[in-house]
Amino acid sequence: MKYVFFYDETEHSRKINLQTVTANNYCDNFITGIVGWKAKENECISDRYLAFEAKYDYRKKDGELKSQTMKTKDFRFGLASLNNHTIEFYEDLVSLFDEKIIIFFSVFSKIEYVISQLFVNYHNSMFVDIDYMKYAIIKAVNVYRPQNVIEAIYKEPQIFVNELRSFLEDRIIKNQANSILKEHENQAFEEILILLDDTEMPETLDWAYFAPFDGFQKLLTEMNIVNYRLMIDREGEEEHTLNAAINEGLQNVTEEDSREYVGLRMADMLIGLISRLMQSLKISLNGDYKDGKIKKTLLGSGWFALNQKQLDLYKKLYQIICGNNDHWYKSYAGIYSDDLVAFVALLQFMNHFSDAEEICSSKLEMQPEYYNAFVCERLSERYKIMGNKLPIDPIANDGKDFFIIKEVQWFIRILISSLSCHYIVDRMNFMFFRWDFHGMEPRW
Repeated sequence: MKYVFFYDETEHSRKINLQTVTANNYCDNFITGIVGWKAKENECISDRYLAFEAKYDYRKKDGELKSQTMKTKDFRFGLASLNNHTIEFYEDLVSLFDEKIIIFFSVFSKIEYVISQLFVNYHNSMFVDIDYMKYAIIKAVNVYRPQNVIEAIYKEPQIFVNELRSFLEDRIIKNQANSILKEHENQAFEEILILLDDTEMPETLDWAYFAPFDGFQKLLTEMNIVNYRLMIDREGEEEHTLNAAINEGLQNVTEEDSREYVGLRMADMLIGLISRLMQSLKISLNGDYKDGKIKKTLLGSGWFALNQKQLDLYKKLYQIICGNNDHWYKSYAGIYSDDLVAFVALLQFMNHFSDAEEICSSKLEMQPEYYNAFVCERLSERYKIMGNKLPIDPIANDGKDFFIIKEVQWFIRILISSLSCHYIVDRMNFMFFRWDFHGMEPRW
């Protein structure tokens, strides 16, 4: 059985420098998407999408319907911001992605890429979890945006450690104003201060392209797909993305013009929608810490003031992201995946309502609190997963319910004939994600 896949990306920074990170439109998440299907379905899927494009011909730019037609301002309160005219466009778009279409997407923090390089010589041990340390630094930089630390990374790397140390010490003092809320954060910062002794600045801070393809390769293995073609939206003469895919072991990979392949345009539109919604959510959840005060940040109640069409669109998007083709490697992220967790938690939270009236009848003004508690629970589960340092993969290609620890596979093979012994992990504890990061030790 032959498959065809199409790759596109958004929020791509060719170079990660001070100007990039401090820009008003800077987005920390580098998001990629791949859509694909059985080759025999190509004509049917293409015809459906061409009909969709014809209906919205007025949205085209330079002859193409691209994700640039999606305006960030349209998602100020998520899908609740969409008016009756605009929502029809997104309803039609989302309806195109049925169970015949395979979806893969990845979300990686650009700050994480930098921090991981800075601490390349640090490794996990039985005494210290370096992944947690990196996570704490990445999150602190993303949330608090310490200007001196950010500038030091790019302008004066030799003083980066000192600036980071000063920031953490200052943050610990400010956090003491709310010791209960910030107890774990202060503990993490104190541990980092002990370990901040040896860093190496990377030679370059150009973006690394390999991670999404590492995840996609795992998805192909999981689905037992060997006969496929992967097409990448043409980027220019340097072909960094194409070379990264080939270096990760992918075969039959080519760069193509999106004007000639419907799949490339579909990947662009899907990942554009995910990116706009995720970015709007991130902005709404970011607190203002300029005054140094500690306070809880909640979504505005406007996010939950949904009519039935808006709620139904959330449910359809939930089905695409969390329901259809529920594969282990359907999504992929690094150590810092808070934004991805919050995004999927939003879809899960909205999906549990039977109708829009139920939201208001259960007190609209309380929904931000309910969602906040739900996200905190999901993040707590994520932290527990982060602490698991053994790689986990499906028991078999068709294994959908349980996963086995690789390091004990050989031991189980010896025991399986004489003992009823299985080392298994309930898949549902991992939601719909598989977090991994190429080149980081250890992998999980």
